[in-house]
This record gives sequence, structure tokens and C-alpha cells, in this order.
Amino acid sequence: MLACVRTAAVFGIDACPVQVEVDVSRGLPMFQMVGLPDASVRESRDRVRNAIRNSGFEFPLSRITVNLSPADVRKAGSSFDLPIAIGVLAAAGHLPQRDLSRLMVLGELSLDGAIQPARGVLPIAVAARRLRATGLILPQPNHAEAAVVEGLPLYPVSSLAEALSALDNPQDFSRQSCVAPTTTATPVTFDGDFSDVHGQTMARRALEIAAAGGHNVLLAGPPGAGKTMMARRVSTILPPLTFDEALEATSIHSVAGLLPAGAQLLSERPFRAPHHTISDVALVGGGQYPRPGEISLAHHGVLFLDEMPEFSRHVLEVLRQPVEEGCVRIARAARTAVFPARFMLIGAMNPCPCGFLGDPHRPCRCTAQQVARYASRLSGPLRDRIDLTVPVAAVAPRELVDAQPGEPSSAIRCRVIAARDRQLARDGRLNARLHGRALRSRVVLEPAARALLSKALERLSLSARGHDRVLRVARTIADLQGADRIDAPHLAEALHYRGD
Repeated sequence: MLACVRTAAVFGIDACPVQVEVDVSRGLPMFQMVGLPDASVRESRDRVRNAIRNSGFEFPLSRITVNLSPADVRKAGSSFDLPIAIGVLAAAGHLPQRDLSRLMVLGELSLDGAIQPARGVLPIAVAARRLRATGLILPQPNHAEAAVVEGLPLYPVSSLAEALSALDNPQDFSRQSCVAPTTTATPVTFDGDFSDVHGQTMARRALEIAAAGGHNVLLAGPPGAGKTMMARRVSTILPPLTFDEALEATSIHSVAGLLPAGAQLLSERPFRAPHHTISDVALVGGGQYPRPGEISLAHHGVLFLDEMPEFSRHVLEVLRQPVEEGCVRIARAARTAVFPARFMLIGAMNPCPCGFLGDPHRPCRCTAQQVARYASRLSGPLRDRIDLTVPVAAVAPRELVDAQPGEPSSAIRCRVIAARDRQLARDGRLNARLHGRALRSRVVLEPAARALLSKALERLSLSARGHDRVLRVARTIADLQGADRIDAPHLAEALHYRGD
């Protein structure tokens, strides 16, 4: 007898529908799987066999053939366990005959029949609604995650027996199942605030500009100047995630398996701070079966690279294309996975290997060659993609002891949100994403600003990319002040942060 069950495989952050065809026929007992299953899928034979027996059902001693269609798509992961088990029971005649082809099923089985949470449930739920599935049977811990997709009946189950009950009486089961949680984002609370930062007026201003326009920043200063402290507080001045942004960011975290049980949409913008020993694959994503890297996990948030020159040169160079394009394309023989990576890059570095170059109180012991070699760890093309380079001086002892608290994050955040609203109303995107004709049409320079830019291009030897990035930063500075046109002070401040 033949039975067909519908499920899905995740490639990148998209779900591809998969048909699980199970045939139980006469012959020597065997369990064969075809359709490009990887090792984790082939191992499901033992999990399915023991889960069926320990759930009180008889496992058929027959010739069992499982085909995962389409056969040219590699299947990976353990979420195929439940659809295979249901297909085996249906083909063996243990389930009443019904059409299972329009119902989508996923879940990993334990040997006792319990169902474990799965990765990538949110993209699969989106695909199920797009394919007009009549419902989605999924693990109970993933219910909140899938509930954000409206118009899709959900059947959260905790065991194989519950899944069969949902198939027998879907109407009664849906009434007995828990109520779908709300999708309202919970208020975000932060551990730190910009009021904790004493002094550092220039760095605070640069981070406000960067947050308002989505620009990249490099903080350069001695150890203990507060670079890491300020970078970790950037999240407190960013606006909350929109629904579409939260959906994209949550899908990436779901595919990576980083969503805790019972989690819904992310309510806080991601902040990722990988260690400098990270590999290039872990940073940008990849692997035999592509998974998102740190830059994709920072999508719509902040990627902070502390001690940036200590990262491998090759690791830093792979950032160049994602910083420009806002996505990562990982090509494999069968297909190409595209991961979004629209993040705000914040880097921090010391002025020299010992960190005390230019410090009036602590002498620098580095040679000129050591200083030059240290600075060259950040290549010219990568520096050219950083909009604001900010020198961060050590905080004077008097400022630490006597200074009043700085401006709170709430006040800075109001200005950032107002500037972003101006950009979105004008262009539908942030200034950091303006390119080509859109940049030329939106950046209107006053005569004094145009003359200043001409002199700066000659004196600073700016590249074409550097020229465009200066204009984007100047446009953001003007937006923070509510100005429609860019004047000389706006452009002068942008050039001051250029650092070329």
C-alpha cells in the first residue's frame, strides 16, 4: 500500500516542499530510503521503528521503501521523522484512509515516541501558507514560533500518539489544543544606557549618526577608553523592529536553531559580537548544508568586531561584499543559498599593538614598523567601506569622578527615530542604502557645500566609493537636524569622520 505525506526541507532561509512517499509491500523485511537523504535522515529508520513500537503500534515486518521527492534536492535534518512514521503507519493500514497530501507535517522523534523541537519552523510555516496547506502538524515547543503566520491551522503535538489523534479528529484536536499566543512584541529592556558613558562627546555623536543612517563605524583608541561599552549600548538607541524586520530576523535565527522553546518573533534588534578567532565560514555562513553565519544573525541589528585587527585578514576580507550588497550568496553544486545580511558594522581597535600610541601619560613602546604593520591589518578596500572613523581618547580621571551622567539613550533614540522616519518617508530606505541615481537625486548640496566637497576630493584623494559614503553621512547629519538640503557644516562634519 502507498501513502503520501507532505513536509518541507529548509535551504538557506527558504523552505522547499518535500513529498514523503511510503510503500509497504510483501517481501523480505527491510527499510530503504531514497531521494538524496543525508546521514541524519537515514538514521531516522531506527528512530521511526522504535518510536512506532514504543507508542503501542505494530511496526510492519515488510518491505518498506521511503522516497523523498523531489529526488534532486538534498534532504538534511531530523524533522523528517514524524512524516515518515505517519507514512509508514498509513501505508501499513493502521490509519484510516484519508488524503494526507494537503497537510504538512514535521518533527523529530525520540525512541519513546515523544516529539522534539525542529529548526526552521517559521520558514516552513510561511511556505505551508503559500502552498495553501490545510494545516501544519508541528512540535509543541515550536507552536509560538509558527503562530505568527496568520491563516494557517496549527496542530501542536508532543508525541506520535497525539499526532495520530490530530489526524483522526482534526476539528476536535484544534479545539483542545492550546490557544495560539499573541504576536505582540514584549517591551524591550536594556542592561546599559548611554547615560553611563562619561565624556566621549565625539564618539557618542558619531554613533548617533551611524544609528540614524545605518552607517558603519570604526572606533580607534587606547584600552579602557570605553569603545566596547559604547558599542554595546548602540542597541539602546536603535528603533524597535518592524513586523517585517522581525519576521526576517526570526526566520534566520530559527534556521540556525537559536530560538528558545516557546519563542515568537524577536523583539530586540540582534547584537552579535564574535570572538576574533572566528573562521570565515562561521562569520559569513556556509558548510556542506549552508547555515547562516554571524553576519546574517546580525541582520537588522549590529555586528560588533572588538579588537578588529586581531581577526584573521582573510576573515575580514570576506566582509567586503556583504557590507556592500546586504546579503551573502553561498553557491553549491545543486543550488545557491542567499542569506540576508543587512547589518550595522561597528569595529573597535587600538592605535598600536600596545595600545598607548599618543597617550600623554603612558609611553608607547612600539616601533614605527610595528605600528604600520598593525594598521595594515585592515586593508584599504575594507576601510573604504567604513563610513565613520572616530578617534576615542582615554577618559580623564576628573571626568570619571566628577562628571554628571550623560544624555540618556531615550533622548538619543527619539532623534534617531525621527531621522529614520524622514529617510523612510522620502526614499523608503535608510541613507546607507542609497546608491547611484537615488543618491544623486536625494543629495542636494548648497553652493558652499559643493565648493567644500571639490576641495576635499583633491586634498583627501577620496575614491568614488568614499565620495558616495561622505554624501550619505552628510545626508544623515542633515536629517538629524531636519534640513532638506546639505549645507557646508553637514558636509564638513561628514568629512571629519572620514578618516582617510
